Formats: sequence, structure tokens, C-alpha cells
Amino acid sequence: MNKKGLAILMRTRMRPNNDLTKLSLSPLPNRMQSNPQESSGRVMEHSSDDAIRRLDCSGNAERDFDIVRGWMHSAISMKEMEGLDAVLNDFSKGYFSLSLDNRRELLRLLAKEYDFNRTQVRVLMKQYLGLELPSGDNAQSAGQQDDTPLSAFYHLERNLRHALKPTYEVLFERLNTHPGGLGFLSILRADILSILEEENTASLRALDTYLKEKLSMWLSPAVLELHQITWDDPASLLEKIVAYEAVHPISNLIDLKRRLGVGRRCFGYLHPAIPGEPLIFIEVALLKNVAQTVQEVLWDDPPIPESEATCALFYSISSTKPGLSGINLGKFLIKRVITLVKRDMPFISTFATLSPIPGFMQWLLSKLASQLNLDEVEVATRTPGDESVSTFWENILEPEEERLLIESSQDFVTGKNGMEILFKLLTLSNHEWISSTKLLSALKRPLMRLCARYLVEEKKRGKALDSVANFHLQNGAIIERLNWMADRSVKGLLQSGGIMVNYVYRMEKIEEYAHSYFSTGQIHSSPDILRYVETKKLQDESTE
Repeated sequence: MNKKGLAILMRTRMRPNNDLTKLSLSPLPNRMQSNPQESSGRVMEHSSDDAIRRLDCSGNAERDFDIVRGWMHSAISMKEMEGLDAVLNDFSKGYFSLSLDNRRELLRLLAKEYDFNRTQVRVLMKQYLGLELPSGDNAQSAGQQDDTPLSAFYHLERNLRHALKPTYEVLFERLNTHPGGLGFLSILRADILSILEEENTASLRALDTYLKEKLSMWLSPAVLELHQITWDDPASLLEKIVAYEAVHPISNLIDLKRRLGVGRRCFGYLHPAIPGEPLIFIEVALLKNVAQTVQEVLWDDPPIPESEATCALFYSISSTKPGLSGINLGKFLIKRVITLVKRDMPFISTFATLSPIPGFMQWLLSKLASQLNLDEVEVATRTPGDESVSTFWENILEPEEERLLIESSQDFVTGKNGMEILFKLLTLSNHEWISSTKLLSALKRPLMRLCARYLVEEKKRGKALDSVANFHLQNGAIIERLNWMADRSVKGLLQSGGIMVNYVYRMEKIEEYAHSYFSTGQIHSSPDILRYVETKKLQDESTE
């Protein structure tokens, strides 16, 4: 084994089931805990040793909290810039030394006590509402030549803009210009998001919204570097790829090297303030045709010569920083990669994905459970001779689907109807149903049809309910094809019953599709998808 491979093995835990999709309040991953300087982008390089030693030796959680709170206050309130770097270092390292409860308390305090002054805002608003706008000829001349009559408005508007800025903006701005501060801010936001999962308070929501807006501005595509990640990159960068691959975990060094070798590409966005660590990365397979199963991409079949490829398949996109959740760096990354691949390989004509459908099984099982519960209530409360059916009742299986399912499932489960049988089959602990050819045949039609319905019809706030579908649709993709038993892994079966989906990016339609989805929620689908979703409305909406 060469030195690079050994370094990656020594520094990275190969985690076949790593799941970085769920945010949790730090403690950070083990490698970060052991070296907090590294985890926050070397925020603490110039930290005051004496100040930090007071925390290390204290053993008093309340006293430690007060010390770190004092550093935070100083970082916000200091007027002189001399000594600011040392204070920011102390605050950053001190934050990592706090217990989880104290970090929560510090962020609550930051959200409430360093918000803007609402009393001052109310005073200014009253003054503003008390002003009278120029009228008639005076208004016309004021708008075109002399703005003196409006000077009081301009003055108050400037004061209002200033008053509406929360005090914690100072901390964010100063950290952003501080070495390693941008990485530290992303960790702060990850902790804020974790707290919001448990206590959705208005002040913390406002803090999160403000920090998200700042991060979105500071991480604009104009300042991000698109980097092709290869085996020649430093081991410290490659270990990030292994650790943060969230879609198809990297099992060993051979797997990693193959994903960076012939017929494969890996691109990441890097920021100069967080050197050597991609904020987000995408993996690409160069293929003759759009892949229908994950095995075609990940297994050990030798890749085709790149000159024979006609399809660039995006099979995994992963973020390395939970604190950047909701900041759509992936949209810009995909468009940049398409442009770059098309420039370097003009023979590539198709840009597609092989994507998971993470919310399908959860939606389907919830749908089945609610219908079964409704059926039980109906039976229990129905009076003799009453054959009416609740308006909420829906048999989501077609008659022929239900008949085949009942006939094929007798050796596995029993039930009073097809929906109960389907629910029991899909919740078998060992997924025994995938071992039966007969059952697979009976399940294919209903699961594919319901999956198409889930992707195309089920929405939240006017947009696709499935998170991955929403991501690609808002980027301008079209739902092209469903693939039966494309991912037989435990994760694939739990998420989507083994089904995967191809989204296609048609270069001449990307902006049009993205705009129509954003403005009206229109989901563009191929005729193959619409054949599963048999409604006239969807056929009329299709552009195909």
C-alpha cells in the first residue's frame, strides 16, 4: 500500500452506514473533537494560552460559561480592532470547550440579548409615519430636481435600516473576516439547526435566518473554486470525500480509487477561507447509456473507454457541512459541472442522475396505515345496513394489483385486503419479499405507479414533497424514468422499496423548467412517468 492509502486509512473511519443527513448539536465527529483547531478551520491558531488554560483547569461549568460569554460580548462590543483577533480566537475555542447544554444556552442568549432594539425601531417608525409626503407640483419637482423635501425621509430610512440590524451581525461579520471564522460560523449554524429541531422559538429562527442569509452571500458562486478531485490530491482532502459521502458510502480504498479513476469524475466546491475541504462534491460516471441500477455504477465491472461515453451520470452529491443546509450550492455546482464536461468532452450528449427517493416508503407506509386505521374505525362505528364509505377512504391499489398481491403473498403474510397485505410485506424486518420472484412481479406495478404518484402529485407548499426531487426540479431537471430494484441495499429498500429515479438535465430547457417549477410548481415529467400517473390533468401539463 502506498503512503497516500495508508494515510487515508489511518485518518478516516470507513463507515459503510454513515448517515450525515441528521443534524445534531455538537459534539463534533471524533477527529474534530481531538483537534478543535482543525475542526473550525484553524480558528484558534493565535488563541491566548493563558485564557484558555483558565477554562481547561476550571472544572466549573457555570464559571466556564461566564468566561466564554464575556469573550463573545467583547467580540461584539469592542471598538478598537487591536486585540480583536485574540478575543475571537478565545471565544471560538472556548465555545468548543462548553458542555452541550451551555452551548445551547449561549446561542439562546445570543439570539435574545443581541437582537435589534425594538423600542428604538418603534420610535423611528412613529417619526416616519408622522412625516407628510410632498403632494402635487411639489412632489413632481422633488422627484425630478430637488430632493430637499424628502431629506427627512432619507434620514429616517437610513436610521431605520441601521436600527433593524441585529447586534449579533457584528459578531458574524467579524468572524467572517477572521482566519477560519467562516468554518466556525457553519458549525454555529449546525448547532442552531439542531436546537430548532427540539425548540422552534422565534428568536432562534430569526438568528438562523439571518446567519443563513449571511452565509449565502459569503458563499456565492463567484468566490467558490470548482476543483476536480483526483487521487493525486492530498490525503487530508480525500478523507473528507470518504467521511462525508452520504448517498453511496465508500467501502474501502479500492472503491475510492475507482470513483476517482477512468470513466469517473469527482468535482467539489472549495472556498479560500476553508482550504483543503470541499463544501459540497458531486460524483460523475461516464457511461454509454443512462444507468438503471446502482450496480452499474458502483460494482467492479471495468469502465468503458471514455471516448465511447455519451452520458454523464450524476450518481451522488454530498455536503460536508450540515451548517450550510438550505443554501443551494448544489444548483450552481451541477450547472458548472455540466458546462465543464460539455466543454472537455463534446461527445457527451446526455446529463442525467441516478437518484434515491428518500421519502417514498415513509409516505407510502403512512398512507397505508392511515387507510387501515380509517377502515377499522368505519367498521366499528357503522350501523347495520349502512354501506356508505367515508370521503377520506381510498383504496390505493387497483383491483388487478390487489388480486395478484393476495395470490402471491400467501406464503409470507395474510390480511383482510390488499392494503393490509402490502403494509405487512413492506414492514417485514428482513425484507423477505425481495427473495420471491412471484412477489416481486406482483409488487412491481403498484409500487412503481405509487412512486410516480408520490414524485409528481404529492407536494408540500406547492413543491415536490420528496427532498431530492425538489432539489433537481428546482435546478431545471425533468423526471425521466423509474428503475425497478435499482438499489437492493438495506438503505435503498427502507427508503424507496429499491426503486431509483433518473432525472435528466436538458441543456436547452434547464432555465425554462426551473422557472416554471419555481413560479407555478409545475413538475416536468416524461411520457413514461405520466403513463404511471393516469390523470388527464397531468397529461395536459406535460411538455413532452
